[in-house]
Amino acid sequence: MTINRATPEDVKELNKLVNSAYRGEESKKGWTTEAEILDGIRIDEHTLEALLTRSEATILKCTDSDGRILGTVCLEVKPHGLYLGMFAVSPVSQGLGIGKSLLSAAERFALENQCGKIIISVISTRIELIDWYKRHGYVATGGAIAFEQIEGRFGDPKVPAISLIEMEKVLDK
Repeated sequence: MTINRATPEDVKELNKLVNSAYRGEESKKGWTTEAEILDGIRIDEHTLEALLTRSEATILKCTDSDGRILGTVCLEVKPHGLYLGMFAVSPVSQGLGIGKSLLSAAERFALENQCGKIIISVISTRIELIDWYKRHGYVATGGAIAFEQIEGRFGDPKVPAISLIEMEKVLDK
């Protein structure tokens, strides 16, 4: 496995990967699916292209020996820390350590960019995912955003009263 920066040439493959990891039948092959919680797509090619042009955003990709993208994460340097989002691993490749490798790469990136903490948002009903982040040193901050406040940004809720809870990990320098 190799982890490096995504380029505009990766947009189509990244789009397919992210949407297959979160939504639809393909996502149900892995444990990170949101198919029962949210409708719609997770991201589109236009949004990915825009992210790749933002100076404060970096998309990392994890590829196999054939160059296929197996995982990705978007990192955004913000004044209060590094925001980690769009974290996705191919449903058929989950459980192989790709997520852990991408988290480690994100931590190195944060420290290289003088960010003392990493901030993430997790759907409040995704207890297994929240627990996974806790095992990797993340703690809930008490912050949350109701889906009504970000209508349509990550999909349309299928269940009532879900929110994005904020978690963070303070890094050792």
